[in-house]
Amino acid sequence: MYFVILFLSNYSYAQDTSVVYKGMTVTLDEVTVQAKRIGFDVNSFIKRVEDDTTFYRAFKNLRLLGYISDNDIRIYNKKGQIQAFLKSQIQQNMQGRCHTMKVLEENVGGDFYTSKGEYNYYTAELYANLFFTKGTVCADASGEIPEKSGGSMAKHKTQLKKLIFNPGKPVKGVPIVGGKVAIFDPEVRRFYDFSIKSEDYLNVSCYVFSAIAKKNLNIIDRGDVVINELITYFNKENFEIVGRKYSLSYKTLLFDFNVRMNVQMTKQQGLLIPALVTYDGTWDVPFKKRETAVFIAKFHDFKGE
Repeated sequence: MYFVILFLSNYSYAQDTSVVYKGMTVTLDEVTVQAKRIGFDVNSFIKRVEDDTTFYRAFKNLRLLGYISDNDIRIYNKKGQIQAFLKSQIQQNMQGRCHTMKVLEENVGGDFYTSKGEYNYYTAELYANLFFTKGTVCADASGEIPEKSGGSMAKHKTQLKKLIFNPGKPVKGVPIVGGKVAIFDPEVRRFYDFSIKSEDYLNVSCYVFSAIAKKNLNIIDRGDVVINELITYFNKENFEIVGRKYSLSYKTLLFDFNVRMNVQMTKQQGLLIPALVTYDGTWDVPFKKRETAVFIAKFHDFKGE
């Protein structure tokens, strides 16, 4: 009888170590299995992960608070040497929903700027578009800033920001890649192993949701993978995002990219805000030279109006 009970117990545990959500299998670690047994709704949690927009929103929240940012951008040449760089400290001040920026310190090297004072590199231009503003800029309640200049370039930057800062969601208008990042779609999720585990991250007890590309994909399927891994840390108490690590890569005859990012969050003035953003990536797009860059952005000393 003891062996029968032991067998049934082990069988029950084995059955409990994964769940099927919308046709995809999600593996659970032992801590998550135990949490599930005492009431943790795994399916609702996965649904929350699938629908989450707070990560992208957190970047827009930077436009709603005053802060000091430490910026470190480095561009590397083919030999792995620093070709250009910018290190600066900037203070953002708020007045209502409008903000201004003041450069406290700046150190620039190489050909970071053109002779006309414009950004010489696309990565630097994108960074500036994300984190720098000139003059007085006003945002709406969601932190959205209307684009002053329309056209394909403004649209392309918006799409690129969504691709980088809203991973896992389809990006309309991005040829070839746009639908391949939608990891929850039936045609894409079959390329991934999904899991939930319990882990402490930044001294916070978290549920960690991971989507990692399968290692045994054939050449054709591997060619459809854009997100290599997407790991998100959720606070167990309120399910807010504490951090995210992810890597994206893709290669065609026209363009290729390989990017790794790490984002750590903080809660300030009731808003979820990035505290640290690191980027390590290379891009090769039409009509541009290949760019390999690393940047670190730190945000601190947050203030309301």
